[in-house]
Amino acid sequence: MHVNAHADVDVVAVEAEDQVTVMLELEAPTAPDSAPRAAATVQVVLDRSGSMSGERLDAAKEALVRLVDRLDPADRFGVVAFDDEVQVVVPAGGLANKHAAQHAIASLLPGGMTNLSAGLLRGMQEARRVATDGGATVLLLSDGHANAGEVDAQRLADVAAGARRHGITTTTVGIGMDYDELLLSEVARGGQGSHVFAEHGDGAAAAVAGEVEGLLTKTVQAASLIIRPNAAVDTVTVWNDLPGHPIDGGIMVELGDLWAGEQRKLVITFAVPAKPVLGLAQIAELEVRYVALRAMAEQTITLPIHVNVVPGDQAAGRIPDAKVRTELVYQQVQDAKRKAADALRDGDHDRAQSAYRAARVQLDDAIAACPAPELDEELRILGELSDRVADGDAMWSAKFSRMDQAGKSRKRGRGDLGV
Repeated sequence: MHVNAHADVDVVAVEAEDQVTVMLELEAPTAPDSAPRAAATVQVVLDRSGSMSGERLDAAKEALVRLVDRLDPADRFGVVAFDDEVQVVVPAGGLANKHAAQHAIASLLPGGMTNLSAGLLRGMQEARRVATDGGATVLLLSDGHANAGEVDAQRLADVAAGARRHGITTTTVGIGMDYDELLLSEVARGGQGSHVFAEHGDGAAAAVAGEVEGLLTKTVQAASLIIRPNAAVDTVTVWNDLPGHPIDGGIMVELGDLWAGEQRKLVITFAVPAKPVLGLAQIAELEVRYVALRAMAEQTITLPIHVNVVPGDQAAGRIPDAKVRTELVYQQVQDAKRKAADALRDGDHDRAQSAYRAARVQLDDAIAACPAPELDEELRILGELSDRVADGDAMWSAKFSRMDQAGKSRKRGRGDLGV
């Protein structure tokens, strides 16, 4: 894996507090065309509650039938369906008989309530039972609010995080306008997978196809970033919305799995205290750990982060790195989308509009200093989200904001979705 770090400034003034923002770039290795693909494990958890009746369930079933066609007989595949009860539609295992699996999927009928937690837990059991050395992916599709079983978003996110520690990634697809976007987004965050908002059934089918295509080209597993700040650094801010926890001497940020050739960007800001001595000073050490799937070997890449302490008049003439500052603003805008989604969930349209407006002002300033097409696109998206709220379509804006923030803050580089 290729890893590079770029600081927005490489000099700080002597005897002056400062902030240094670092952009970490990661690029996963590509998969050689001639190399055989390792067996994958895909466990589907499908909502078949009454609200899925019709186009939604039909589209989801068709997507799963096509998915079976896409997989190899050596891959492991299973389907658990849920309404108020759980049904193992296709027991997880090899696909020696694809026709039988497809027939079982096509025979599914809609049911009653939405016991999402029961379906998720049973699906994770199936995934763990047949997972390969490369782990497994649970793909959860639902169009409703969990109204039976466990319904707390944080507790279900913790369940997904626990499964992730056993190599199980959880991706969620919310279908239509009635599902709980916070719950599905948090489950995906805990499981280090993607969260997709599919307004219609065909969007859910596209989401399934896209996620599985990436899964089948995965080259990096269990990636993490350890940030070890210098003892004198006051605070460390990770702008990307990624799971993390303190460890001895630093912070560990979970990055999850990467697809072949996938590129990610992370932004970290260090509050650097006044340095009394001129010269080169290390402010932190970054350590990227991951398992290269082809060799099934753990790799470690270490990058020291330095600044040069110079006289104040010399530091005053520094020119910040435009790419780093652009990425910082980009991630701050994603955080504004999250705040807006939270406000819309609470019914506070004014607070959501305030978050959108503040982000647009921030983008205007950044574009004036350093024009960038991706910032122009973010400005357009924010305008569309704000207009939708003003036109009475707040539910759509809440769901899109949550999805867009999750994709661009957690999985930056996987092909962002636009309005």
